[in-house]
Amino acid sequence: MSRLAALARALVVLTAVAALAAPGAQAKTRTGPAGEAFYTPPAPLPGAAHGDLIWARKLTGAAVAPGAGASWRVLYRSKAVQPGEKAIAVSGIVQVPKGKAPKKGWPVITWDHGTTGIADQCAPSRDVAGTPVHPYNAYILPLVTRWLKAGYAVVRTDYEGLGTPGTHPYLIGMSEARSTLDIVRAARELDPRISKDMIISGHSQGGHAALWAAGQASWTPELRLRGTVAFAPASHLEDQIPITTVLTTPGGGLSGLVATIARGLDAFSPQAHFTDVFSDAAAALYPQTLTQCLPELSAATSFGGLAPKDLFKPGTDFTAISKGLLANDPAILLFRSSPVRIEQGASDRTVIPLFTDRLVKDLTGSAKQAGAGNVITYKKYPGVDHAGIVYAAAADATAFIKKALAAKGR
Repeated sequence: MSRLAALARALVVLTAVAALAAPGAQAKTRTGPAGEAFYTPPAPLPGAAHGDLIWARKLTGAAVAPGAGASWRVLYRSKAVQPGEKAIAVSGIVQVPKGKAPKKGWPVITWDHGTTGIADQCAPSRDVAGTPVHPYNAYILPLVTRWLKAGYAVVRTDYEGLGTPGTHPYLIGMSEARSTLDIVRAARELDPRISKDMIISGHSQGGHAALWAAGQASWTPELRLRGTVAFAPASHLEDQIPITTVLTTPGGGLSGLVATIARGLDAFSPQAHFTDVFSDAAAALYPQTLTQCLPELSAATSFGGLAPKDLFKPGTDFTAISKGLLANDPAILLFRSSPVRIEQGASDRTVIPLFTDRLVKDLTGSAKQAGAGNVITYKKYPGVDHAGIVYAAAADATAFIKKALAAKGR
């Protein structure tokens, strides 16, 4: 081979290497199977670290937020909280904006969804229009579209065990945090145009999850947490569950939520036998938590037909349940640096404003005691209910995100 030919060949190789390393270049990604098979992970589980991408597939249908340049359903590695922190597969959604990414890449918002249920079909990435759970997934799509149009990539985890094998540890903070953070790693492997600058956000259960993910951000130390927005985050359940025994009216969805909370605790600590305190009527319905989504569980034919006071045996001692809930309360977290904004509807009857007031007081006190200053901001919106806070606070949340990213030199 002549020297000129050798130089030409070397140039081709170097150009190809540079192209793979350049922002926007996409590493080879395994295409996941279609349909239900997508959620069954291969064995052994590919990859080596939590956050490694297993496979991806173009996302279509009801789960797609309009306005994206590309949308994928993804399966990625994470770690279970119980038992033994084994490697698991978690599913979710990745969407990136239209057009060319900025020089430093698109900042990423990792979104945590509100309660849909524990059964696999309740997972947002499996959403199907016309199903009872569809409204529980679709209401946040305008917010996702707003963020895509603002130039942010948006990723949405389904959470551990929701859509994939295993039981979803509902409202277990460490589990939520790992799923929330690991999907950002997977998304960046899928599309390197996504930057390391991260915002965490979520609503209801997802507000709880967002706070826990922010509190455990060291799980993915290479990512740069710039701020957190929690819409109506669940908190202080250790105080709320015992007082449900005075509520004598069926309906309203509360009994279905309590049953789902019990299933989450049961998945996390089965040896504690939390459900031993269930009444016979509640125990008979309990298997439905693994097969039905929240709308069905809230129906009169399920837990919605029971008054909250009828869920537990008379004279139940709630000490063990309260201890399990307290260990997963976001009020115990400490935020030292990146800003946290909490949004709450004043007319919310699901996440009661009184308890969010307490949460903010707890978090602010802990931050100040640690010398972190005032990293917590809080706003209540008069006349706004539980779902409505996502719409009412969308502009304020987006302004907060823009400011949080700019404050770090973007």
